[in-house]
Amino acid sequence: MRAMETTSFKAAIVGAGPAGLTAAYQLAKQNVAVVVLESDPQYVGGISRTVNYKGFRLDIGGHRFFSKSREVEDLWTEIAGPDMLQRPRSSRIYYDGKFYTYPLKPFEALAKLGVVESVLCVLSFLWARVSPTRNPKTFGEWVSNQFGRRLFRTFFKTYTEKVWGMACNEISADWAAQRIKGLSLGSAIKHALLAKRKPKDRTRVVKTLIDTFRYPRLGPGMMWEACAEKIGRLGGVVRLGRKVTNCRFDSARNLWIVTARNTQGELEEYRADHLVSSMPIRELIAQIEPPLPEAAQEAARSLRYRDFLTVGLIVRDNSSRFSDNWIYIHDPSVQVGRVQNYKSWSPEMVPDPHYCSYGLEYFCFEGDGLWTSNDHELIELAKKEIQKIDLAAEADVVDGCVIRQPKAYPVYDDAYQQHVDTIRQALDENCPTLHLVGRNGMHKYNNQDHAMMTAMLTARNILADERIYDVWAVNQDAEYHESGAAGGRVAEIETQVPLRTLAKPQLQPQGEPVALTLER
Repeated sequence: MRAMETTSFKAAIVGAGPAGLTAAYQLAKQNVAVVVLESDPQYVGGISRTVNYKGFRLDIGGHRFFSKSREVEDLWTEIAGPDMLQRPRSSRIYYDGKFYTYPLKPFEALAKLGVVESVLCVLSFLWARVSPTRNPKTFGEWVSNQFGRRLFRTFFKTYTEKVWGMACNEISADWAAQRIKGLSLGSAIKHALLAKRKPKDRTRVVKTLIDTFRYPRLGPGMMWEACAEKIGRLGGVVRLGRKVTNCRFDSARNLWIVTARNTQGELEEYRADHLVSSMPIRELIAQIEPPLPEAAQEAARSLRYRDFLTVGLIVRDNSSRFSDNWIYIHDPSVQVGRVQNYKSWSPEMVPDPHYCSYGLEYFCFEGDGLWTSNDHELIELAKKEIQKIDLAAEADVVDGCVIRQPKAYPVYDDAYQQHVDTIRQALDENCPTLHLVGRNGMHKYNNQDHAMMTAMLTARNILADERIYDVWAVNQDAEYHESGAAGGRVAEIETQVPLRTLAKPQLQPQGEPVALTLER
């Protein structure tokens, strides 16, 4: 296999997901030479891509476009403009043969649970208020403090263990604090009572309680395809089908030499002053030369990931049964974890109004029984389960496909933070021009907008040729649920990023927060 000509850039970016493309776009707008290397031979967007199956578009994971950061909202508008729709938000939970509105409406939930169970749930919640677990360490402890242990077992335990494939007492409380901070039974009751009243303080409306969101009319992939096209127009390079195999740092020249294999099996070399990586940390550390200290390599090998696959079903239209964006399947009698209705995300996701397309999401580990099942077996399983949960009849399913997504979620086990800290220290000491961004790049369960924020700040650091901003502070102890009106200037930690150094006189001293407002 021949080695192709080496090309030089200011920044080489690994991965064409939201983080990688955002970093490339921000740099290309400043006339910086950038290249994006994406292993997928067809799609950009990473887990935010949209797969086209016979004209039916499938959103891998479901992506609401709603951020309290004005910079992110403005960037979405700048890229997609009139292709952004305003969509109603609707989702439910399926448990024990019943559907519950989500976010939970306490009175509806308690009524469906029955009098005895409802009383026990309320008593459990009150007990959690009186005697909470101090300094909760696990997911179960954290959620039980918020909702009571009985509601935790009913509405959180089964689904969470489906998603992660591990017991709730093995999952770090960081996961709960990041994903459902700000939502408790008390806040849900308050929202139910005051839902029709305009809140006095929009900064306290949590994400799970939002009523509408924006969405590209042809799915999230439309956003990132447009972004990649704009990068090209600005002089940047986006190359698909490039699997990065080696990242060598030449400390004498402060230069990265990145090797990638193209779809023809040929090796290509790219030289860059800066390397921006959104690939899983476990893969990146194994590729870095000279090798990092053994402690960092062992920490990287210890990081874990959860994979999932989507079974797309094409179904004769039955909107009366299923009009939600998605439904969380908490019932242990089926393996499916969540069901998407792509027509409810955008009618244009479906080419024929007489049909719907559903995405049944199965959480698994790469190589296990679900992952290795053939497509026919998975489609048959999905057909049976969609009928069992009463969202469609098997006979109404006319076609199907399977999409596998490796390393969809970084696992938050009880040791992950220690491993990440070890890796960060080694990278700080040995790779000063390596920048980690995005969900897998940082092993942080970032939302799309958080991933974009890490990329925006990384772009600023590269433009300054020094690490002015600490991208690890993005979404640190932040709420998964959006706070405030979309695009509002809300002074919360999620959009306050500490400066690492006093690089310029007009910047604030180290450690003081600064609002995420990027120069235009």
